[in-house]
Amino acid sequence: MRISEIAALVGVTTRAVRHYHHLGLLPEPARLANGYRQYSVREAVALARIRRLTELGLGLDEVRDVIADDAGRELADVLAELDADLARQEREIRARRVRLGALLARAAEGPLTPEDELSPELADLLAELGTGESASLMAAKDRELLALLETAAPPGERDRLMAAVRSTAATPGAVERAHRVYALLDELADAESSDPRVEVAARALADCLPPELRAQIAANAGAAAAADQGFLKAFLADFAPAQAEAVRRAMRMISEKGGTDG
Repeated sequence: MRISEIAALVGVTTRAVRHYHHLGLLPEPARLANGYRQYSVREAVALARIRRLTELGLGLDEVRDVIADDAGRELADVLAELDADLARQEREIRARRVRLGALLARAAEGPLTPEDELSPELADLLAELGTGESASLMAAKDRELLALLETAAPPGERDRLMAAVRSTAATPGAVERAHRVYALLDELADAESSDPRVEVAARALADCLPPELRAQIAANAGAAAAADQGFLKAFLADFAPAQAEAVRRAMRMISEKGGTDG
């Protein structure tokens, strides 16, 4: 069989056959005197197996493992790993469809807002904090930051952060302290960095942060010293100078105390 014939027989393209040769998945067949490849039934069987494995969802590197000699992985192991990955994707798709269903239900009642796009967990948390009811610009920034972290942070880090904020929100008086910090920072919108109120806002902010977050700031004191780098630089760039200085001072206070409450 010529390459076009074996490709048609198995249901793949000639380009795919050549690619499998290049990757070493399909051995090169013998060539005729005129240089054309001459495929046998054995090569057709091997090519059909490659097609079956790729249709199961295996990548070409995994296919190579399966069809390799004794050094390769067992097919059952690869399929079990693939099945677990598909199950995870199924769970994620079901969760996304639940969220989409809730959004569609809200859309039927009126126009959607950016707040509606948040996960139910974060929406409930913000409701507990009462930031949506506040006219504070700092409260609005807080909402935006939490929404960003929920979207961009790795799952484990995001879960720890949300758990810390949720634990803080449940602490008696925590919401009132948070709104006091918002008010203090709002007052610095047109102030100079040397304004005495900067120190007051910094101390209130340091005392208001969750213990878990204080411990993390203290643990990363070296990185915190480079306070104008990376994400923190972009975060503070959206603040007025006095507000940014209050945040920097709060971080220094926490680092000096080692993240403890005392």
